[in-house]
Amino acid sequence: MSLSSVKKAEEKHVLHTYDRLPVLLTHGKGVYLYDEDGKKYLDFLSGIGVMALGYSHPAITKVIKEQAGKLVHCSNLFYTEYPSALAQKLTKFSGLDRAFFSNSGTEAWEGALKIARVVASSKGLTKRTKFLALENSFHGRTMGSMATTFTEKYRKPFAPVMPGVTFVKFDDVEDLKKKFDDDVCAICIEPVQGEGGVHPVSPEFLNTARELTQKTGALLLLDEIQCGLGRTGKMFAFQHYDVKPDVVTLAKPLASGLPLGAILVTEEVAGAVHPGMHGTTFGGGPLACAVALEVLKVFEEEKILGHVKKVGGHFFKLLQKLGTRHDCVLDVRGLGLMAGLELESAEIAKAVQKAMLERKIIINRTHETVLRFLPPLIVTKEQVETVVEALDQVLSSCASSGEAAPVKKCGCRQRLPKTSVNGAK
Repeated sequence: MSLSSVKKAEEKHVLHTYDRLPVLLTHGKGVYLYDEDGKKYLDFLSGIGVMALGYSHPAITKVIKEQAGKLVHCSNLFYTEYPSALAQKLTKFSGLDRAFFSNSGTEAWEGALKIARVVASSKGLTKRTKFLALENSFHGRTMGSMATTFTEKYRKPFAPVMPGVTFVKFDDVEDLKKKFDDDVCAICIEPVQGEGGVHPVSPEFLNTARELTQKTGALLLLDEIQCGLGRTGKMFAFQHYDVKPDVVTLAKPLASGLPLGAILVTEEVAGAVHPGMHGTTFGGGPLACAVALEVLKVFEEEKILGHVKKVGGHFFKLLQKLGTRHDCVLDVRGLGLMAGLELESAEIAKAVQKAMLERKIIINRTHETVLRFLPPLIVTKEQVETVVEALDQVLSSCASSGEAAPVKKCGCRQRLPKTSVNGAK
């Protein structure tokens, strides 16, 4: 089918929730995607952080084929060999104790909120129902996860959302202390905000959140749906900090494109959850879990974490140099292979994204003004250099056309934790 015929069919039959780019993709290989005409695109978005091992990875493809021929689904009323094996791996890597498998990141976060409430009620603290979340946070689109998502455009059309959520200024320790009280059942944090503009939280803020929750028995919930599983150069982003959370949620890269999310919890938290209290039809199925096990195996065999640190550090240095060359660049942020380039306006960011796509390079724009880079973790230094060179040319072109008029530099680059893999410790 052609792009025009697919667009026409979607306009008539598909619910209009996506503003798609005018490209019809047909297949992928490595870090590249291909359209209907066979044109090749260098993908620095990886399905919004999903395709960590790129496209058509031979080991992943082999497992999908083999497992699909054995057992795709039964139900969670029976045992299969894969969920327990995957839970064992994830708990080993994270230092937490138990796992629950869901279908998506949003579902995992929704489950984490439920767990925070049930932990409080199991202690007889029935009035402890409040959540603290951060400004510019994004946790998903179900009613609970949306309630903990800061940006109003996600919540307003569906109001009233779940009550009991208070937002704290991002990385503001004093505001966190001021708003925390005995009614809080959990503090909700993305160690690196993704949709909010690629903002790593500071060690001081995360440590303060941990200290406050430990004093009252509230939970520290970390959303690593986008920043977890190797994206920052460690298996979990919280491992850049001296903090152990009570609950961590995962999803995007876990099953290499198949729907799978996870909630990891400590043994103490797990004690409040009993059979029948929570569940899912498709989560933790044999196909998705078998693939996820292979993803983690490839991570170890191909030394993905070391590769991310090396290539991510190189990428970040190049982006910093780029920032010094273009006045429209206000900030460069990130960890590992999760990077953001903040530009002075949404119009410039839109123009740059469009121009990069015309050059057959896929990036995206988040929080209006931030160019976000989430390449497959197998990306090479040479591919990173190709993208930065193209960005340099595009930014120069935008500036010369008047779309990116020079402004005074704000001097706000490198707002990174001291433990950042990108040029720090």
